[in-house]
Parts: sequence; structure tokens; C-alpha cells
Amino acid sequence: MSRIAGITLAKMNRRAGLVPALFAVALGGCALIPGGTPPPGIGTGCIELVDTPFFPQEQYQCGPAALMTVLTDSGAQVSLDALVEQVYLPGREGSLQAELVAATRGAGRIPYQLDGSIQAIRTELEAGRPVLVLQNLGVSWYPRWHYAVVVGVDPEASQVVLRSGTQSRRITDAQTFMHTWRRSDYWALVVLRPGELPENPDQLRYYQALSALEETGHFGEARDAWQAALERWPGDAIALFGTANAELALENFAAAESLYRQLLEQNPASPAVRNNLAHALARQGLKTQAIEQLNIALDSVVDDEFMRRELQDSLTEIQNAPEG
Repeated sequence: MSRIAGITLAKMNRRAGLVPALFAVALGGCALIPGGTPPPGIGTGCIELVDTPFFPQEQYQCGPAALMTVLTDSGAQVSLDALVEQVYLPGREGSLQAELVAATRGAGRIPYQLDGSIQAIRTELEAGRPVLVLQNLGVSWYPRWHYAVVVGVDPEASQVVLRSGTQSRRITDAQTFMHTWRRSDYWALVVLRPGELPENPDQLRYYQALSALEETGHFGEARDAWQAALERWPGDAIALFGTANAELALENFAAAESLYRQLLEQNPASPAVRNNLAHALARQGLKTQAIEQLNIALDSVVDDEFMRRELQDSLTEIQNAPEG
């Protein structure tokens, strides 16, 4: 299928607040040069991901080079030339965060934005994941935006190790790093393989990342990611709905039906679940049952014009579908 039939989490997410309402690390290589005072949260003990790949940037193209570093480290099959085409904006002589996030999804990976603390960076490094960050190496009135990849921290020396620009191992004073990073509102991103979760996930932020992945057509990857969410948060309604939608898109209609019915046991009044259950039933040739589910949903919706329109569109589509 080219899209998910029915109502997706991404579609509901665009309507303010509806999703919540739905229901081995390689170490070594750290510097030994004494430094200043380490920032709070940097932890103790040196850590560095020495096997992280490096792609030196061309002029103004730090975005594609840094993204190539974290995508390749995650095992994604990408080329630097293709990333340049996707994310580099010649008119701006750089790349915007939105382009990097979209390209990550396009590679079948999950872009997850960290909470903006050095502790979050360290935690991901301990899990073996380098962290893509945005810095301002200039001043507030004359910014020089720059993407780099954090691969290590050394609290004793108060230093951060970066893949940065043309330097495969740039050593930066930790306080200087925090200062340049703060100017980007502490923007930091990790690239997750489908089935991986960040070390300390914010549940809603992770779900938003997964719902956006659905829109790229990577339904197998989305299913693996939602199933990992279900392992972390068993029985969670949003994770069940996301998994069911992925199964529906993969044309695993019986599996999707089973998950939607589990959801209805939790929340029988959910019109979105009944809508998508109707599509799963119709695709199995159970047209009468599908129409029955839609009529139940329509009877329960009074003031929500968006939902009534979605349900009516589904009803028309299924009624007009050829038998068999």
C-alpha cells in the first residue's frame, strides 16, 4: 500500500492535543589534559566512541556531513551526495534542522530530539550512540551556525570530543561547548534504528517521532518501532494504535483487526479505532461488519466535524468498493 488507510496518528497529531486524548560501546582516546570546571550532569569517567565514522565537510556543508556520520553509524545505507541534495540549501549556505530530521526519516531511521542536557548526551554515548548537535560558533548578532557530532566527554579534563568540520577529533572545552550549544537552544538529535528506544525516552516526544515516520512510507520500520514501544509501555493505547496502523499499511489485515479490537476493549467509544477497524474488516471481505462499525462510530460522534467527515468518507469508500 502507498499509505495507511483510515486515520493516522500523524493526522490526529496535527489537531492540537488529540493524540494524548486518544487514550557495546567502544571506549578510549580521551584527552588527559587538565581543563576547567565540568558542567553539571556530565557525569564521571571518560567515554569516547572511537569507532564513529567521520566525513569531512565541504564548504558550508556541515549539515550533510554530520548527518552522514550519525546515519552511517546507525547502519543506514546512505550517500553523502544524496544527503547534500536533500538537506543543503545553497541560498542559505547551510541546512535547517527540519531538513535533517526529514532526511533521517527518509533513511528509515527515527530522529529523536534530546532534552537539551549534557547528561542526556552522555547517556546516549554510554548506549553507543553519537549525538548530532547544532552550535553557534559566532555571536548573537553575527551567528555562525554549525552542526557537529559529539562522540565523547571527559569530565576530568572538562572536555567534549567532536567530529566537527574537517577535524575527525576536535577537542573542545566543555564550558565553551555548552556556551555555543546554548545559542541553539540546546538542539541535539540521536538517530535510532527501528526497534531501538532512547535511553530515557520522553513518551510523547518518542510517539511524535514514530507517527511522523508513518508518513514516509517506512511501514515495516514503523511497526518495529511501535512494537518496541509496546514492550516498554505494555498495553499503551497510542502504541497499540500505531502498531495496528502499521500492520494495516503492510496489509496484515487480521493482525490489524486483532489490535484494533484490543483497543476497543480499552475504549469502546473511540471513533478513530472503529474507523480503522472498518478498513481492516473491509479488506478481508467483511463489508457488512465494516459498515456496522462505521455506523456505530457515526452514532457516537456529534460535535466533532473532523471525525464525522473522516467516518463518512470511510463509509462511502467501503460502500462503493466492489464485492470480493
